[in-house]
Amino acid sequence: MLKAKLPIIDVGGAAPRKATRVRVAADLDQAFRETGFCYVTNTGVRAGDVQAVFAESRRFHALATVAKQSLAVNAFHRGYIASGSSVIKSSSVATITRPNLSESLMVMHEVDPGAPEYGEPLQGPNQWPKQLPGFKVAVHGYMHTMTAFARRLTRLIALALALPEHHLDGYFDAPTTWLRLLHYPPQPCADPQDSFGAAPHTDYGFLTILAQDALGGLRVKLRDGGWIDAPPLPDTFIVNVADMLARWTNDRWVSTPHMVRNTNNEARYSVPFFWDMSMHATVECLPGCVSAGSPPRYEPVRFGDYVMARLDKNYKYRHKDDP
Repeated sequence: MLKAKLPIIDVGGAAPRKATRVRVAADLDQAFRETGFCYVTNTGVRAGDVQAVFAESRRFHALATVAKQSLAVNAFHRGYIASGSSVIKSSSVATITRPNLSESLMVMHEVDPGAPEYGEPLQGPNQWPKQLPGFKVAVHGYMHTMTAFARRLTRLIALALALPEHHLDGYFDAPTTWLRLLHYPPQPCADPQDSFGAAPHTDYGFLTILAQDALGGLRVKLRDGGWIDAPPLPDTFIVNVADMLARWTNDRWVSTPHMVRNTNNEARYSVPFFWDMSMHATVECLPGCVSAGSPPRYEPVRFGDYVMARLDKNYKYRHKDDP
């Protein structure tokens, strides 16, 4: 196993004391200033919950192609995303021309058909494989667990930015959550260098919490332009700043490019949980992150408008009339 070069932060379990939370906040601030990435351990998330969601992902990806395609991603961005169906055209890192060599099932926050927001962008039904008993319950359980952990991290982030601990809570009153069950087939080493499981990119929203299997393949770009491996470590998640959080902090924290190439001889699985603010939330530089010498770099933006523009640009299914 490769040695980790990213910081490893013990977040103090499910209910850390105030002194621990202050220490963790300082550690997060340093990691997010320097690389935008870190490992977190002692998270309070049970290892069995992580193992269970990986087992469900493997069960899903073992289905026949026709069964997976019957759940093709819908207009609400929920369902099966086939290999080769997304090209990261919004990448600020490189000009990407080849589609990603990975497949996934995207599950998002549940929206009841009777809810007032039902039918609005990203407010619609998930799609579930009916031939996999227990799948929906297990995945829902993991999302619930990760939502609780993400809320704890959000309060640590507020402390790291010298804000009251609950200052950001209101932005997540109806959070936008995404759980992506990813499968990366093996890539021959002889593949072109611009062929990726996930091409170099930054994430769209607030925070990403990644569980990865034992194979590795994730690489992170440092501020000096070099790339390092982010190997799997037992009982950890990888957490990274995404674009909206960097924007919120006026680039005090960096949304770091990363990529995946699976050059192992077997399939790689990963489960990123994307934790984002409400679709109606407006993101503008936080007061503590601007000054006379560091004026706001960004205009305020409604998160829903921003994220839909990114999806529209990167996914083929959103422009089906294209040749």
